[in-house]
Amino acid sequence: MPLMFEQKPDESVKAFAAFTEYLNMGPQRSLESVGRRLGKSKALMERWSKRHQWVARVEAHNQHWAVMTRDAEVQVVHEFALEKTKRQEAQKEVEWQLRCEAIALARECINRFKENPKKSGTLEGIARMIELASKIGRLSCDMATDRTEKTVAEVRTLSVEFKTAIEKIYGQPVPPEFNDGVKALPPVIEVAP
Repeated sequence: MPLMFEQKPDESVKAFAAFTEYLNMGPQRSLESVGRRLGKSKALMERWSKRHQWVARVEAHNQHWAVMTRDAEVQVVHEFALEKTKRQEAQKEVEWQLRCEAIALARECINRFKENPKKSGTLEGIARMIELASKIGRLSCDMATDRTEKTVAEVRTLSVEFKTAIEKIYGQPVPPEFNDGVKALPPVIEVAP
């Protein structure tokens, strides 16, 4: 099925050439300019434009290219994301292999240490190797490598502060269904100076 901005069956070659010129002029297009460029009268351009719906066809062309551009952008982003994922997976696999090698080496060092502590390095070195192997393994599995949890006391302090702020803003106590078991602080009495 031909697109709306392609040549119509009832459109002459000259009329389509005029439409193509009109379309390619961009936002500054005008029937008068097309007529001048092609050596045709403005009245003829107006007839062709009306009969062959030039304005609607230009809009259809613009919409078509907008969709094509969006589709191309989505395809590029998809390909980039796919390539990035492949690289990340390859990096994870390399890290996992390094982790396995480091663990094997640490085990070998532990065995040597058990056999002869004087000729096998230090326990600190072995511990560091195990720590690095653990970190590399965690990175390769998308696991956290640092302690990021908050203690209950920190969470409770935040909850109390949050609850107090909400009550101060709205001037009403927080409804019980939103209460996490934290008791409200005593009200603050502001004294004017």
